[in-house]
Amino acid sequence: MELPDPTAALKAVLDAMPGAQAQPMTAARGSTPLVLIYKIMGKMFAILSLRAKPFVILKCDPFRADVLRETYRGVGHRSHLDRRYWISVDLDADVPANEIEVLVAHSWDQVAATLTRKQREELAALSG
Repeated sequence: MELPDPTAALKAVLDAMPGAQAQPMTAARGSTPLVLIYKIMGKMFAILSLRAKPFVILKCDPFRADVLRETYRGVGHRSHLDRRYWISVDLDADVPANEIEVLVAHSWDQVAATLTRKQREELAALSG
């Protein structure tokens, strides 16, 4: 499937995160994935939309999430996930690409901080 430029670029960033594994999610009767769910050690840190309007859902510190929502029109909420800890970033809105990359790393860090010592050791071994 051909991805729009901002989605393809962000997919490359997400794929490069240490220990990141992408799991496609399709509709009940569909065969084309709607989103890619990115996890580290079984814990989700990002959801990348593959169809319709390009967006990514990321885990975020609650204070930072509030500041981002006030700063950018392209940051909001778009799912059943707790809006205090998860933000949706429209890839074709006013959020700069480098800021989105920083937010991806922040999301990864937020989830990595919740891993057990054993999981962190396994992740470190995977990262080389």
